[in-house]
Amino acid sequence: MLTVISLGTGIIGFIAIEGYSLLDALYMTMITVSTVGYGEVHPLSSAGRLFVSIYIFFNLLVVAYLLSVLTTYIFEGGLLNAFAMFRSDQEISHLEGHVIVCGFGRNGSKAYDELRASGTQVVIIELDEVLLKTAAEISKTTLLSVLGDATDDNTLRAAGVDRARALITALPKDTDNVFVALTARELNPNIRIIARASAKTSERKLLRAGANSVVMPDEIGGSHMANLVIRPEVIRFLDMISGLGPNKLRLEELRLEDLKPEWHARSIRELDIFAQTGATVIGLKHRNDKMEVSPNPDIVPTLGDVLLVLGTDEQVYELIRLFRA
Repeated sequence: MLTVISLGTGIIGFIAIEGYSLLDALYMTMITVSTVGYGEVHPLSSAGRLFVSIYIFFNLLVVAYLLSVLTTYIFEGGLLNAFAMFRSDQEISHLEGHVIVCGFGRNGSKAYDELRASGTQVVIIELDEVLLKTAAEISKTTLLSVLGDATDDNTLRAAGVDRARALITALPKDTDNVFVALTARELNPNIRIIARASAKTSERKLLRAGANSVVMPDEIGGSHMANLVIRPEVIRFLDMISGLGPNKLRLEELRLEDLKPEWHARSIRELDIFAQTGATVIGLKHRNDKMEVSPNPDIVPTLGDVLLVLGTDEQVYELIRLFRA
């Protein structure tokens, strides 16, 4: 824009003051701006020399300003940010089976932290560039992110929604979450969608739009506080499982199809998970979605069944090492 203004000023000045033709005025403007130093088309009048002097000074100011902008862009991270975004886009294009988090507010950022702690690849979609930049500076890591509106089809495609295994939409407005769920389900019929809702009336709409699960943070928070009064020890135990307490426990899923071949066709008793790892089988989810708490040890899990195992980080690590293929 400044370049256009500079050229326009020179051309108009030479035409108005010296009476040059458009072509001559353009030529004089170009050799003045570029400081090539060719001779004048026609001898300049006193007014013309004064104009050229002021015009040269004006262009020096323009060049100084452009250099300051370029320097600021380079040294304050603009160039680095552009490179980081390019590298992020390249990495995202090669991801498969990742999780997309739409909205990097309180709920979205917490979901991101939990997923990354479990080793899951996560792509963030956020409209606020400052929020992403601040988060990257705090974590001192490069966030895989797409800057844009999560309700836009192209933004979801840029995040690899067609290759993702799950999507969490934690946008502030329920209407936006409905739209994201609807669009994501259309772009990837097999994706698992978890949606945030503020109003109870939005839950059914989100489920109809394609969400598999709906989470209401305000309702969960209120219930949690009430239960801390009514049954505090139970809540403290649940906090431990959720990784919130000082003595953290982990609840791990162990699918039958993920077991090493030698552990197939064995009962829970024969697996003897507690003796081998210290972790405890506390539940069994059958492939028909029926859930058993403290399942009968003589049950033989079948394909599609999931064992729910509770233990410390060390016990769960040993469980994965010994049993998972």
